[in-house]
Amino acid sequence: MAEIKVIARNRKAQHDYFLERTYQAGIVLRGSEIKSIRANNVNLRDGFVQERGGELWLIGVHISPYEQASLFGHDDPLRARKLLLHKKEIAQIIDKSRQKGYTVVPTMIFLERGLAKVEIALAKGKKEYDKRDAISKRDSDREIRRTLKEQYS
Repeated sequence: MAEIKVIARNRKAQHDYFLERTYQAGIVLRGSEIKSIRANNVNLRDGFVQERGGELWLIGVHISPYEQASLFGHDDPLRARKLLLHKKEIAQIIDKSRQKGYTVVPTMIFLERGLAKVEIALAKGKKEYDKRDAISKRDSDREIRRTLKEQYS
């Protein structure tokens, strides 16, 4: 098993969506972008995946320009980046994302054997009451852990 170094997580995705299935995809990057990723200058919060001409593209992910590199070729930190997956996986993702209520969101960017990869998830949007239920469950679990910790320490 190759060692994975997590660069950025999209915690908002778990709050806003029910994540059903995840996929690992490679990303087509420029030289200064990979250096920026290694320096943890990435924001996944507003990112999503879109289908264009039978391919999947990562949209809205902000990769800051690398400070030691020249600005040539890295003028737009929000540019669309092509995702690399097997044809079968692309077909499954496109088929599922065309169904009502489904979308594809990036959940994590990581380095594996020196290569930048993104974990994307098929997701179904949560309703407002589902979000409130998740928050109340998390708060009650935290309260239970706190009480148990006080009792046994």
